[in-house]
Amino acid sequence: MELSNLIYKEDLNNGATGPIGPTGATGPTGSVGPNPYNLYVQSSALPNGDGSEEKPFQTIEEALNVVEPNGVINVLSGTYPVTSQYVLSNNVTIKGRAGSIIELEAPTIPFLLTGNNTLDGLTITSNVAYPVEFIQVSGANNQIINCQIYGPNQPGDSSTWVVNRGFVTQSNATNLLVRDNVFYSLRHSGYLNPGSTEIIMNNVTFYTRGYVVDQAIFEFSGNSWGIPENAVDIALLAGTTTGVPYDPISELEANNSNATISDQR
Repeated sequence: MELSNLIYKEDLNNGATGPIGPTGATGPTGSVGPNPYNLYVQSSALPNGDGSEEKPFQTIEEALNVVEPNGVINVLSGTYPVTSQYVLSNNVTIKGRAGSIIELEAPTIPFLLTGNNTLDGLTITSNVAYPVEFIQVSGANNQIINCQIYGPNQPGDSSTWVVNRGFVTQSNATNLLVRDNVFYSLRHSGYLNPGSTEIIMNNVTFYTRGYVVDQAIFEFSGNSWGIPENAVDIALLAGTTTGVPYDPISELEANNSNATISDQR
């Protein structure tokens, strides 16, 4: 009983709560962390970047190691030397910004698209003519769009050039879209292997031996040919299907800016 009275008396001795003091100054805004669905790369960036726009990675490989499925890797201005292959999977898009150049510096295929991947707006070239393609395509639903792909000048007739190519399809490469690209100074803009399919449209190709169709089924539409002209614009090799989409040849020519067709079927 005496303890209860003591607690009651101590409570009575507490004064009223004072007014709330003023709010302190707001601290600095924190930086935005990296988004694994939208990463950035810049060759001139400082080391140990995190892939954010403020702290980009230095290499495409760093971004490929952490990008999430359906993510985009933005390649900012700069030159990116390539000596080993980049394998794209998980629905990844690599998107080039103005002033970015991918330069192959070894005899390896720099890009392998394994299905549901996109190369968009990249400039791809090499320091010397290597006997490889810049892009190899496998699987389904890949896209090569808005790119500029070219090799170094090679002397002599194009039939003697090193066999460098813009892209090559594997036999299981289906539903491939190649659109709005520029190909030049290459042995072939593209080599289409048996069983590969779909659309090649609105590309500009010059100073090559054109597209080689080897038992593949592709619709060619709206393609055009610059100067110096190609030795052949489209070659249809023996064994390639007759009928749609290649016949009549006159329509194939007309639908592709009066293309020069080498029909070897």
